[in-house]
Amino acid sequence: MERRTFLNSSLAVVGGAALTGTAGLPARAAAPRPPVHLVGPARGVSRYTANRAPLQQEPFLRLPPGSITPKGWLRAQLDLQLDGLNGRLPEVSDYLDPATSGWAVPERDGWEELPYWLRGFGDLGYVTGDARVLETTGAWIDRILATRQPDGFFGPSVLRTALNGGPDFWPYMPVLDALRTWQEYSGDDRVVPALQGWLKYLHAQPGTLFGQGWGSARCGDTIDTAYWLYNRTGDSWLLDLVHTLHAYSADYTTTVPTWHNVNLAQGFREPAQYGVLAGDSSFRDATYRVYDTVMRRYGQFPGGGFAGDENARSGYHDPRQGFETCGIVEYMHSHQLLTRITGDPVWADRCEELALNMLPAAFDPRQRSTHYITSANSVQLDNLPKSHGQFDNGFAMQAYMLGIHQYRCCPHNYGMGWPYYAEELWLAAADGGLCASLYAESSVRAEVAGGTTVTIDEHTDYPFDETVTFTLSTPRTVRFPLYLRVPGWCKAPSVRVNGRPAQARTTGGYLVLDRSWQHRDTVELRLPMHTTVRTWGANRDSVSVDRGPLTYSLQIEEEWTRFAGTEDWPEYEVRPASPWNYALVLDEKDPARSFTPEHTRARAADPFTHTGTPVRLKARARRIPTWQPDDQKVAAPLQQSPVRTTEPVEQITLIPSAAARLRITAFPTVGSGRRANEWVDCTASFSGVDSPQALLINATAEPEDSYDQSIPRFTWWDRTGTEEWVRYEYAEPVRVGGVSVYWYDDTGHGACRVPRSWQLEHRTPTGAWQPVTGAPAYGTATDTFNQISFDPVTTTALRLRVQLQPAVSGGILSWRVRLL
Repeated sequence: MERRTFLNSSLAVVGGAALTGTAGLPARAAAPRPPVHLVGPARGVSRYTANRAPLQQEPFLRLPPGSITPKGWLRAQLDLQLDGLNGRLPEVSDYLDPATSGWAVPERDGWEELPYWLRGFGDLGYVTGDARVLETTGAWIDRILATRQPDGFFGPSVLRTALNGGPDFWPYMPVLDALRTWQEYSGDDRVVPALQGWLKYLHAQPGTLFGQGWGSARCGDTIDTAYWLYNRTGDSWLLDLVHTLHAYSADYTTTVPTWHNVNLAQGFREPAQYGVLAGDSSFRDATYRVYDTVMRRYGQFPGGGFAGDENARSGYHDPRQGFETCGIVEYMHSHQLLTRITGDPVWADRCEELALNMLPAAFDPRQRSTHYITSANSVQLDNLPKSHGQFDNGFAMQAYMLGIHQYRCCPHNYGMGWPYYAEELWLAAADGGLCASLYAESSVRAEVAGGTTVTIDEHTDYPFDETVTFTLSTPRTVRFPLYLRVPGWCKAPSVRVNGRPAQARTTGGYLVLDRSWQHRDTVELRLPMHTTVRTWGANRDSVSVDRGPLTYSLQIEEEWTRFAGTEDWPEYEVRPASPWNYALVLDEKDPARSFTPEHTRARAADPFTHTGTPVRLKARARRIPTWQPDDQKVAAPLQQSPVRTTEPVEQITLIPSAAARLRITAFPTVGSGRRANEWVDCTASFSGVDSPQALLINATAEPEDSYDQSIPRFTWWDRTGTEEWVRYEYAEPVRVGGVSVYWYDDTGHGACRVPRSWQLEHRTPTGAWQPVTGAPAYGTATDTFNQISFDPVTTTALRLRVQLQPAVSGGILSWRVRLL
């Protein structure tokens, strides 16, 4: 199916209304940290455009493109991007051909691909100064602006009527971003009139337009552009447009109106953006509530993303679920924007978590290919469909590919990730100060209070080291506040100025040095890093291991196989060449003591590889023999920790998760005695569209009825009238005295019914299957658990054998075993 058609069919927002699967928001979000209080009044700096009244002043402002020069590992990532998929995408993507793109030739077709790519590609040029990229960007800006029409419309003519007879305004959102940053970098005086024309064209449309299509869920992007233009022109009609956009677009103030991962990653910030005009803190609070709701349900594993392998689905929140590459970079962008709007450093923390733990794993190490989804737990990346409902999409999404026509959006959109990150390392403070918001080796040239232009060189190996040193260059003594973000994980930061301990004011998660600065002054910031262990109660008490901003993964030896592509543009599958099914052995009193850090002082240019990372952790673990991938090589879901296993203790190596393409970052833990849980492997005689792994996911579920659609299910569909089975396998013998089965039945909707009959068998020491004895009648009631008790048996496997009714199939929502 053509991607535009497929994606529009999956939209969860139409007409701005919340549809099936939406969620109301809690009355209150988790309390954010108090926002930063600026040292002085927001007086602005002449070179930087702040909000005009009546817009609320934002504590931090984005510096113009080109102000920040990234160095060290970040520059290395940008160099890979220059020579990788984003930097050379016109060589391989037919969507970027000027002769056939509607963004250059309006009579031709065009949608989001060119805007997505140009947005990141242009900023790649601004942060690297690469002449080829800058020249190509300028040529595309010329082509786009040449398509302007008298009514303000520009670009592909087909987009005038593409959305229910009206304009599809979604693909304009990223192209407006590209035009804005080009104007900021180059001073091109054609851009502001072009944006005025386009937004006037939008303003003339009926408000109902903004409740349709992808744009409805992503309207915050257009609001951001309207503010940008208003701050430069003072056109009051732009504020009327913002009110209209908010009133008719997807409602994030009272609901979660969509569960599409990219819509959420972009859209959740819209209330906070609108609040800049409305002046009501309740809108900002709504953004916090949406974030909390999404992450509480689907983000209960490390890495900063959530379970959104297209749409987030009820019951599917295990760390094996994926997060789309587009979702990663859009979430980062949202967090950056919210850092500036709110002054709350938690958003920078969240951006950093994604960038340092997930983004690099979305590409192969040379950035010549990408994949659609990245998972916290992923043990094979292949180009095979996953047809048992493991992910929301059944098509192949895990192999590293060009993906021009397979993944389509991601290879065009991912390019903004690192350039935007580099441009947000430093922010201008509204009181004339500067803020170190994200840490990486870099230099910044910026104007501060009094109109003085200063340069600050930042020297650091962060996130692989805890020390950040700043050296100031200034033509004269100048007073301004320097804001230093303290990451939420850091409990005891310290700062020295010119080698001496300094008393820094603390405000809203920042250390502030407000003083007169002289040429060659130095600031040394220490952010002590300690190993910590997080327990994910909502994901079976699994744990993850962090040190500073880095989350660690098991180092799984990776076997890379090129299955398609060329030497320049290889496409890879990655398979494990070492065991991965480990549970951690932890010190119960102090889990962090279970890990020994190792640090290699010489950092490679690319630290996000097995051989390049300078940091590792050593740990002890035992294997879980029954934790296996399913028949399509997707890691089985986690089960309840602590886990019983008698396998020998081994020493394992953990590496930063961004350096691991195959990864286990959410671990089970080892237990003993009555507190330990058995780990079950589940297989079936046949698995078509619904995996037997659903029974493991639903181990503690309480179905509402036999047609409960809010939890996963296992079925034998499309087998009908046959004898089938499903089996639980244990690593060690267990003693069992009863089971409970909740049948799936979709009478009135489909062709699954309770079985005609069933029985329970256990495997004997000889390997034979034998029915349990002493059981009463085997129940087949709907909307309830069918419980049986029987003469206790000791066994390593149980098999539930069913006879399906004639001409129909069957399935199970939950199968529980009573261990003695």
